[in-house]
Amino acid sequence: MKTLTKEMQTAITPSMALELLKDGNRRFVSNLKVNRNLLQQANETSDGQHPFAVILSCIDSRTSAELIFDQGLGDVFSVRIAGNIINEDILGSMEFGCKVAGSKIIVVLGHTKCGAVKGACDHVEMGNLTALLTKIRPAVDDETTTKENRNSSNPEFVENVSTINVKRTVKSIMERSPILKEMIESGEIGIVGGTHDISTGEVTFFTDTMNLDS
Repeated sequence: MKTLTKEMQTAITPSMALELLKDGNRRFVSNLKVNRNLLQQANETSDGQHPFAVILSCIDSRTSAELIFDQGLGDVFSVRIAGNIINEDILGSMEFGCKVAGSKIIVVLGHTKCGAVKGACDHVEMGNLTALLTKIRPAVDDETTTKENRNSSNPEFVENVSTINVKRTVKSIMERSPILKEMIESGEIGIVGGTHDISTGEVTFFTDTMNLDS
């Protein structure tokens, strides 16, 4: 697998970027990862990097973007925070990844059985975690289909909240970053939300969050 160059990155469209991630996830699920010389990639990217995607995911130890999308060094910017939420620093990082470094797609990736989402469902308050979980709370409130057992003991409720949280984050990125919104609307970059099933490894993208060039 070749190390990404500026020329290769430039030739990738947002739709192509999504397909590269889908192909990588299929390899991961099939346990057929591409053979890479990571040490060579480290050397070849030492003078510059040209990732094709910015992936916002959870800190969960089972949701490493490079692994579940079968990507190598220099391929993706990986932003990780509990509950795959956004703040000013993460938005700035995304703006750098896309506007400065040339990435072609932003992915907001939730996952099943998310501990941060469960914490928000249970109204957990603990140190600095309290402020983080308040950013997920609107997704809990937006889940109106569940009338009983609105807590982490209800798996369906937790997954519904997780999905809503991802979709809210995609929307917030466009609302809070004029730079990224302009790039998305012009087709320069794309954005999409999805979820990673930690049991199977499979990533499902939400079609109603897709904003791509095609």
